[in-house]
Amino acid sequence: MRKKGYDGAKADIWSCGVILYVLLAGFLPFQDVNLMNMYRKIIKSDYEFPSWFSTESRRLVSKLLVSDPERRIKIPAIMRVPWFRRGLKRPNAFSMQESIFEKFDEEEKFMHETIKKSPSSPALLNAFQIISSMSTGFDLSSMFEDKKKAGSMFTSRCSSKVMMAKIEMVAKRFNFKVARRDSKLRLLGSTEGRKGRLSVTAEVFKVAPEVTMVEFSKSSGDTLEYIKFCEEDIRPALKDIVWTWQGDNIFNCNVTTSGGEESTKEL
Repeated sequence: MRKKGYDGAKADIWSCGVILYVLLAGFLPFQDVNLMNMYRKIIKSDYEFPSWFSTESRRLVSKLLVSDPERRIKIPAIMRVPWFRRGLKRPNAFSMQESIFEKFDEEEKFMHETIKKSPSSPALLNAFQIISSMSTGFDLSSMFEDKKKAGSMFTSRCSSKVMMAKIEMVAKRFNFKVARRDSKLRLLGSTEGRKGRLSVTAEVFKVAPEVTMVEFSKSSGDTLEYIKFCEEDIRPALKDIVWTWQGDNIFNCNVTTSGGEESTKEL
């Protein structure tokens, strides 16, 4: 941004700081409706910490997001940070096995299909998906994907168990048949649409102890019906547990400035 050249290794460390912040906070550290203002915030390292960030995590993120690459923390130093070295129990892979819906009616043959890992329902979120899902200003997907995927994603501070139960309850309220396995739900509409019955997949990702992400994607059916289902049915029904929807970065939370002052701010 300062037109001083590009050092991939140092830039990657800064990017890791952004990703770590998103995993812990559920939103991006630098946000503004004006892209140039957002760039200025990045250059000035102008961001705030939510109140639930621990002292150790704040210290590491602060060193990662230093705008001057010469002053930014190096990898050997990161490896020595106690908070970074703390043990981590890896989550189970979010995958679906073949023939998991045997108990459902035979007429609902989609319940017997194998749900394979595909671009429309990723088993794991990569760095680009995490960042681009939270802000249109950072949407990098067009650089790596041929087509824009139809889907909706939101973050929540509810547990994965609560999220699954809530989504299942809402789906049944709108007369959808529901099949579930581990952290994935398959929803099948009860009425015939323009392109058959609408089938929707909802997958829950636990990306951090305090943050859960949920992604909806259309498996089959009409795209316009899917968009209407998400906008008019799902979004209002889940508003009590949603933290922020994809592209919606406005909500209230307690933040701490670099000077240690706490306040409630609309983000």
